[in-house]
Amino acid sequence: MVPFERHSFKAKKEDVVYSFSDGYPDQFGGPKGKKYKYAALKRKLLEIYEHPMGQQKEALYNTILAWMGTDHEQIDDICIVAVRI
Repeated sequence: MVPFERHSFKAKKEDVVYSFSDGYPDQFGGPKGKKYKYAALKRKLLEIYEHPMGQQKEALYNTILAWMGTDHEQIDDICIVAVRI
């Protein structure tokens, strides 16, 4: 068993906190059939975090569908939870 690590941070009004599984960054696609990766997800979240939550959901959904295209099936579950403080 891996011990649970407790993390603390100070949040302020309008901050958005994201928690996600490895499913989104592990999806294959793009021009070279590679994984989406965590760095790309981080860039996307930084691009959309100020938008309303519904728009963020749509942006993430449309982004991963475009990434996978028609050549790649979803290979893992995708779970992203976002909370605006």
